[in-house]
Amino acid sequence: MARIAGVDIPNEKRIVASLRYIYGIGASLAQTILKNVNISEDIRTKELTEDQLTLIRSEVSKHQVEGDLRREVNLNIKKLMEIGCYRGIRHRKGLPVRGQNTRNNSRTRKGKPTAIAGKKKVGK
Repeated sequence: MARIAGVDIPNEKRIVASLRYIYGIGASLAQTILKNVNISEDIRTKELTEDQLTLIRSEVSKHQVEGDLRREVNLNIKKLMEIGCYRGIRHRKGLPVRGQNTRNNSRTRKGKPTAIAGKKKVGK
């Protein structure tokens, strides 16, 4: 397995897909990186030479990825919570931040449903 930015990327996949295993690199950035170093997107990771890997590593290091990016995102969320803005309050309460409904869905953010005593209406 090739190691780029502290992440083992898969050998059997095309390099453009393998680069996406690095946090902060999506489809378009992976294509841009490969275009800048003049490497085909169709080549498999295991077929890369050490020189090509070095070029890719140097190009990836120009972008903010992995630990630095995660740290910055977490600091941004903490800042929102500290200043008490609407988005910060939603983060603090564990509710959806970007305007989604919470009446029926949003189980990803809210977690497992909890029963509330006396919630159901009693039929006659």
